Amino acid sequence: MEDNKSFGEVDQKDVELAAAAAPDDLKEPEKVSMKDELLDWLESFVFAMFIVILVFTFVFRIVLVQGDSMNDTLENENRLIISHLNYTPEKGDIVVLDANTDSFHKTIIKRVIGTGGDKVVINYNDNTITVNDKVLDDTHKKGVMIDSGYFDREYMIADGVYEYNVPEGKIFVMGDNRNNSTDSRRLGFIDNDMVLGKVVLRLFPFNEFGRV
Repeated sequence: MEDNKSFGEVDQKDVELAAAAAPDDLKEPEKVSMKDELLDWLESFVFAMFIVILVFTFVFRIVLVQGDSMNDTLENENRLIISHLNYTPEKGDIVVLDANTDSFHKTIIKRVIGTGGDKVVINYNDNTITVNDKVLDDTHKKGVMIDSGYFDREYMIADGVYEYNVPEGKIFVMGDNRNNSTDSRRLGFIDNDMVLGKVVLRLFPFNEFGRV
């Protein structure tokens, strides 16, 4: 049968069939409404906030330094991030701990000097700390240590010399500002379970942002 369509004429049905057969990337994209875009953005935001909350609940915390016991390493009003996930205290770490004794109830921040099994000797006469018979590279401490007379005399082995044998499961801590710090010299050994986390980052002031 002879085709009656003249040159240049296109059957509407042919157009529809051609459109249906066209590749997806040649089809006109579907328009997304403002409402759908807003809902997608809101969903992403809520998910991101949920992740942040989980991280700062189970992995990190933000803490505020109050006091001068860690000068010059840390200053009053510094804001820090601490990590407490599967953490075991190690010598040299700066930690936040819940120091609760009969006469002292406070959250404090100190440096770990000794862990379970260590022998810590503080000699105020020559301004040294020895851990397991090795002199501590104590470049963090501020000034010359002074035997103020407020420390537990139970541990004095000579005039101006104190020896602490750290029990297993406990730590011995001191502030870097040794002459202005309430630490294990007065509070005694701290249970590992009382450690809330290790300082990993200084968050504020912003010009000092970075690892501690």
